Amino acid sequence: MPYLVSADLPATSAGSRFRALLNRPQILQLPGAHNGHAAIQAKNAGFEGLYLSGAAMTASMGLPDLGVITVDEVAFFIRQIARASGLPLLVDGDTGYGEALNVMHMVRTFEEAGAGAVHLEDQLLPKKCGHLNDKKLADAHDMAAKVAAAARARRDLVIIARTDAAASEGIDGAVARAKLYIEAGADAIFPEALTSIDMFRDFAKAMPGVKLLANMTEFGRTPYQTAAEFEALGYSMVIWPVSSLRVANKAQEKLYAAIKRDGGTKAMLEEMQTRQELYDVIGLHDYEALDASIIKTIVP
Repeated sequence: MPYLVSADLPATSAGSRFRALLNRPQILQLPGAHNGHAAIQAKNAGFEGLYLSGAAMTASMGLPDLGVITVDEVAFFIRQIARASGLPLLVDGDTGYGEALNVMHMVRTFEEAGAGAVHLEDQLLPKKCGHLNDKKLADAHDMAAKVAAAARARRDLVIIARTDAAASEGIDGAVARAKLYIEAGADAIFPEALTSIDMFRDFAKAMPGVKLLANMTEFGRTPYQTAAEFEALGYSMVIWPVSSLRVANKAQEKLYAAIKRDGGTKAMLEEMQTRQELYDVIGLHDYEALDASIIKTIVP
């Protein structure tokens, strides 16, 4: 039903709903959704939570993932995805958009926009995709201060601390940072860009009882694993951050090439969402029915 009807809105906060999913025994599967329409399609496929990737956001804006967008620009994406799907959303918070007070502002803004969780990373600006080289790390205690600030600002938002330290400090260094971040108030840890199954296993063994997030991005440094395989390694969450955008972008590339080649779209019709399928996904007729019901209540 349309989000306009208050009776159809979730009764509890996004943060509390995300936490409830995270506390279940099975791994929480969070596909990336780069806009509201993708969020509805993911929900229709049966997913109970979603992920909003900084890389997908910036790429959809025609920008690289170098920490150049603002808190308010991210909040626009959060609002449309949370509103469209009603699902609890994990949001990529990059480096927190500044220092402690900026992190607190980010947390309040994201939570008010409808986010259920955020992850904060220990890189320095200009930050990079975790699977690229030459990442610059913040001091671990400075990052811990950001985590503490985030925990102090949130109401129900789940705080996940991401560490990119494995590439330069090894598993021991990443684990030491992760333990510091947990002490500072993080609810879970995201060890980014681990390059082997043994690294995932060793990290999990070194963090008993801690909720862990795995990143299953394509074309990166992490070997391909399924959700069940990550669960067996001791991970509580898995994201596929940019997959929806990659598929959509590839399809658009084919479309534009076909129009340029053929002077029309006929060759691509079989690969298109039909008008009826589009209206079904966005609930056009539900909105029309809602509008008609309101008119009926006030006309004699």
